[in-house]
Amino acid sequence: MNAGAVIYTLVEGLIAVCCCLGNMLVILALWTSKSIQQPTFCLIVSLAVADFMVGCVAIPVAVVVDGRVETSFYSCLFLSCVEILFTLVSILCLVAIAVDRFLRVSIPLRYRRMVTQRHSLLVAAACWLVAIPLSFAPMLGWYNHQTLSNAVNSTLTCRVIDVIPMSYLVYIRFFVFCLIPLLMMTALYGYIFCTIRENLRERPGDGAHQQSQLYLKKERELAGSLSLVLALFALSWLPLHIMNCVDYFDLETHVPPTVVYVGILFSHANSAVNPVVYAFKIDKIKTAYSKIWRRVIVCGRENHRSQTNQSTDNNP
Repeated sequence: MNAGAVIYTLVEGLIAVCCCLGNMLVILALWTSKSIQQPTFCLIVSLAVADFMVGCVAIPVAVVVDGRVETSFYSCLFLSCVEILFTLVSILCLVAIAVDRFLRVSIPLRYRRMVTQRHSLLVAAACWLVAIPLSFAPMLGWYNHQTLSNAVNSTLTCRVIDVIPMSYLVYIRFFVFCLIPLLMMTALYGYIFCTIRENLRERPGDGAHQQSQLYLKKERELAGSLSLVLALFALSWLPLHIMNCVDYFDLETHVPPTVVYVGILFSHANSAVNPVVYAFKIDKIKTAYSKIWRRVIVCGRENHRSQTNQSTDNNP
């Protein structure tokens, strides 16, 4: 293994640890604070679960399917599909969150009656159920048949681009499940901010109007935080997808492997960045973080005191 491969593996390991710890903290924070009962935060938990799985499953699999091991063709294909799965779940959760914010701003009174925690749980489950067959479409025949025919004794050095055709990565993974959702979510958040800005420009009136203004300001802050999550997702994933498009549409141009690895690292790092955004931008999650941190400190002090008392009792 050369120095570049060692550095890539170490950075992937660091990103995986950050993904697991950060998103586990998000899940724990929203669960203990009962914020999970709110529709939007229920969807954020689903997104955090997908990002957590990126850290504990997708990144290790990505390292394995980078020409490190010899596997059968279908085992390599299955591992590659698993790596794709959690990315699709993330983008579908982001779409669901954007639609939820759109409904909350456009029909605020009907929203509280229409959208419940049960509905959000069903939407979150639908994101996973839709992503599973689409991410495993290569297993149904959309794979690289030439690689299968060239496999010696039905084994090969496992690499994603050898078993999954670039046509799937470009047309399905990028165009259908990245570019189109990103454009749709950009339009939704644009409408949300325009609507909130117009309503906030209204002249102040009675107490009910002031409460409405306060509600809109909170919605604007939350929408801004979630749109930042969307922007970071786009910035993290677009470079890798653009490189795939260059390789697919321009046969004479080949992206250097080092640049491709940097794009892969950026895409995986996105799952580790979201908990940081939540911590600094969303007040409810920030407060829940603080409560968990205080509990950890209190438990640590109590354990230290109990250990001190035991050592004192044992040494009269």
